Amino acid sequence: MWSSLPFDCSRLLRFGAVGLLNTALGYTVILAGLALGLGDILANATGYAAGLVVGFFLNRNWTFGGRDGSRRGTALRYGSVFLIAYGLNLAIVIAARSAGLIESPLVHLAGICVYSIVFYLGSAHFVFVDHGDHDNAGRKIPMTERPGRSPSGPVS
Repeated sequence: MWSSLPFDCSRLLRFGAVGLLNTALGYTVILAGLALGLGDILANATGYAAGLVVGFFLNRNWTFGGRDGSRRGTALRYGSVFLIAYGLNLAIVIAARSAGLIESPLVHLAGICVYSIVFYLGSAHFVFVDHGDHDNAGRKIPMTERPGRSPSGPVS
C-alpha cells in the first residue's frame, strides 16, 4: 500500500501551503486556548482538531490531486497517520512539561515541526497513494483499458 512515487516538489509545496493554513489556524486556536486557561493538553488538542477536517479535504483534493478518488478507508488512514503524528507532537509537549517548560509557545512550535514531517510522509506514502490507475497526465484510466484487467477483475 506504500506509494512508489518519486519525490514531487510541487506536491510538497502544496502540502506546505495547506500546512501553513492549518498551522496558522491551529496555532491561533492553541494560543486562544492557553489565554482562556485551557492548559497545554486541551489547548493543543483543540488547535489540531480545528484544522484536521479542512486539511483532509484540501490535501485529498488539491495536494494529492484526488488520486485516491473516494477509495474506502482513505479517511481512516488519514486519521491513523494524524494520530501517530499528533501522538509524537503530544509526546514533545509532555516531555517539555516534565522538564519544567509549562505553557511555552515555543514547545508547541517544536511539536508542530515534528508533526508536519511525519504527517507529510504518512500522507504521501500511505494515505493518498496512487495505485497506477492514472495515465502520465493524471487522468483516470478506465478499468477496461488497464493492462491485464477486465471489468470483472484480472485477466487469467
